[in-house]
Amino acid sequence: MKIATWNVNSVRKRTSALLSWLERCMPDVVLLQEIKCLPEQFPIDELKAKGWHAAIVGQKAYNGVAILSRHEFQTVERSLPGGDGDEQARYVEGRWSGARGKLRAASIYLPNGNPFGTDKFTYKLAFLERLQRHAAGLLETDDAVVLGGDFNVCPTPNDLYDPVGWANDALFRPESRAALRSIVHLGYTEAWRSLHPDETGYTFWDYQAGAWQKDHGLRIDHLLLSPRAADTLIDCTIDRGERGRPEPSDHVPIWCHLEFPM
Repeated sequence: MKIATWNVNSVRKRTSALLSWLERCMPDVVLLQEIKCLPEQFPIDELKAKGWHAAIVGQKAYNGVAILSRHEFQTVERSLPGGDGDEQARYVEGRWSGARGKLRAASIYLPNGNPFGTDKFTYKLAFLERLQRHAAGLLETDDAVVLGGDFNVCPTPNDLYDPVGWANDALFRPESRAALRSIVHLGYTEAWRSLHPDETGYTFWDYQAGAWQKDHGLRIDHLLLSPRAADTLIDCTIDRGERGRPEPSDHVPIWCHLEFPM
């Protein structure tokens, strides 16, 4: 079972790149963020023709998340609990039946939160608090759980090119990092870091100031695994090469390989 997450930064603009990547990398489940379209604008016909099922939570021009799956969904949840009145398209969760039990995966697009000290940062922390509560509840099920997506948080100083320069950015503020740790400390495993404890690996490079060419990157896209999922973890890889392709997203895919047959 290969589960990937990718902030595609406009799925309509990058449909060809997405289809090409799916054919090359052959994942089983893909968690997409920033699709930036309504569900009826999503390129579902092209994906169905290639054998993909899709669960989509869209929003015009902004945000938006989706899950692509080689397997039919058993259930789909289209919002994060506790967000009464929150209309931003930032969460979708799918569930499947496998040979070893139930698998649940969520595609999450966490708020950026900048500028620090504004309502945007308050909303980011509130969203993280809601996610922490929901993540705790998921651990009470028998399901193997994967929480993946663009968390817009650099967990440690080893996860960005300039920790000093980013000290007051919402992506690296201690409040953001502590909120993400509170989820991990429930019992989740951060897949990539667990297998690469000392390595520097980025998943995002800004389009500005030659960030890609200078390797001025951030690691903000993560896969969090419940104990049942983490027990089956074989590998986790950042597909860095995707950033060097023509008209790329500013994020690259990251995927984990689980020994969890469907």
